[in-house]
Amino acid sequence: MNREVGAAPGIVAEAHRLVGAARAALATEARPRALLADCASRLDQPLRVALAGSLKAGKSTLLNSLVGQDIAPTDATECTRVVTWYRYGSTPSVTAHAPDGARANVAVRRGGGTHGLTFDLDRLRWNAPAAREVDHLEVEWPAAALAHTTIIDTPGTSSLSREVSQRTARLLTPGVDVEQAEENIAIPGADAVVYLLRRLDAADVRFLERVGAAPGASDLSGPLGVVGVVSRADEIGAGRIDALHSARDVATRFAGELERTGLCQAVIPVAGLLAYAAATLRQQEYAAFEALAGVPVDELSAALLSADRFARPDIALPVAPETRSQLAERFGLFGIRMAVTLIRLGVRDSATLAAELTNRSGVDELRSVLDVQFGQRADQLKAHSALTALARVLTAYRGSEADALLPRVRTLLADVHGFVELRLLGRLRTDELALPPADLAELHRIIGGSGIAPHLRLGLPVDAAPSVQRAEALAAVRKWRARARHPLADQFTATACRTAARSAEGTLELLPG
Repeated sequence: MNREVGAAPGIVAEAHRLVGAARAALATEARPRALLADCASRLDQPLRVALAGSLKAGKSTLLNSLVGQDIAPTDATECTRVVTWYRYGSTPSVTAHAPDGARANVAVRRGGGTHGLTFDLDRLRWNAPAAREVDHLEVEWPAAALAHTTIIDTPGTSSLSREVSQRTARLLTPGVDVEQAEENIAIPGADAVVYLLRRLDAADVRFLERVGAAPGASDLSGPLGVVGVVSRADEIGAGRIDALHSARDVATRFAGELERTGLCQAVIPVAGLLAYAAATLRQQEYAAFEALAGVPVDELSAALLSADRFARPDIALPVAPETRSQLAERFGLFGIRMAVTLIRLGVRDSATLAAELTNRSGVDELRSVLDVQFGQRADQLKAHSALTALARVLTAYRGSEADALLPRVRTLLADVHGFVELRLLGRLRTDELALPPADLAELHRIIGGSGIAPHLRLGLPVDAAPSVQRAEALAAVRKWRARARHPLADQFTATACRTAARSAEGTLELLPG
């Protein structure tokens, strides 16, 4: 793996060393031994990304669109009320886990429409006797998207059942003060979070604030990477053809409000239903859209006033009512309008239509952001999670040789430059930062907001000569050091400029010559 600007030398190796030392010192303590074993294993596992958000925010639909397969149930059954882990596996399997560690295979049923997959939790046969409740599900699936990322689908944070909402809170938020009973210590299970919003209300802000740490409490923070998604973006514009433009305006407003918390690196509008339907577009659906494209514009517009009206048998259209109903269920009115418009503009085959719909759904932009913010920084995010968990264990279980490790762990959490960059990325568009727009954009790029490769940080072509890159990096070091020392710079702006200078220095260190 290429070296990363901002990562302490061998941060994953150092985290492994510290966790190993703690495991040796606390080997006789059952509870910390189990927690530390998880710390060690997660460093070698794929990045864990949780999908969170309020009830009916579209988490399962977005998961299906990101994976490009129908693997997550989207109907409101019991399986959407428990945390479900989606991992890579050579063969499909679904396993239910009880709180005491018992397991049971879960039957998978397929139906029609958008509710094509259901996990049957009614007839579980546990591998140990006794009645049990389901703590979480694990799905293994041969999907390429899961090879390097484990996706965790969580219950809605605004569920009517407090226990259901708490399942998500326990996975993502600190939840328990270190002063409380040792056996109740909580370790966040995700390395990064994609938080889905249909609207931005006080409950969303409170939850995001709980995901992160209070200032100065870096050892108690939750996942370091958080990206917001304005989900079901097509519904914001009532399914109109310009719905995503409306959603982008909303996303910009949400971004401004969320980034004031310092907990969100970006906010992206996504029409998840359209993204998934495009990824699984069938030839007969393309043929139906092609037929609808031949209908006069006013006549088709009148039929698309609502999904119910579009599927009515008494509406004369060259597509059967049953097919129209399925199109409305799979693509939504926005997707139907978009598909028909694209065909009228010259799209002539299903593969091109699928690509165009995918591009317009926003999911490609989201994938790009997730790669930059999460994928390229996977080692940093995993190390942060492991060190966070280690700090909690060491704080809760004092009185052994492991106590001597805590200062080093806290120093890493506070000082590893990659962690500092990620925290700063969430606050660059706040009113607190006294920089002109051009400098703000440059600072965002220098600290890795557009990618962590040296040429991306420096805003240069990938084939730029090393001498050119070195000159640009040296100029950036000098510029941002000077900005940090400016007598009128407030503390936050000066700190941000020092961070940019350190990022430029790190880039310079990676360049040959």
